[in-house]
Amino acid sequence: MPAATATEWLTAAAIGTGAYLPGALLILGLDHELPHLSHLSPTAALHRAIESGRYDPALITVTNARHSARDATERARRIPRDTAITAAALLMLLTATPEATR
Repeated sequence: MPAATATEWLTAAAIGTGAYLPGALLILGLDHELPHLSHLSPTAALHRAIESGRYDPALITVTNARHSARDATERARRIPRDTAITAAALLMLLTATPEATR
């Protein structure tokens, strides 16, 4: 396989820079409140939208879903324990002699 020429190296570097630079500038613009990139920042618009109350139903739905998920996981944790207790009691009743159950 032949080695890459200088032109191929420069082309690869240009493609890499062209792919990296827009993403880096976007992240930099969103992370830091730069004056010339402030129109790219969605934080001000997001704060205005949340304060206006337009997204209250969505926020309430998300909060309720989170609490429902917590409740479901708590019930799922209790099910094996309750099942084990019931199974142990049933096993004790089924294996006990009739005199012991009187």
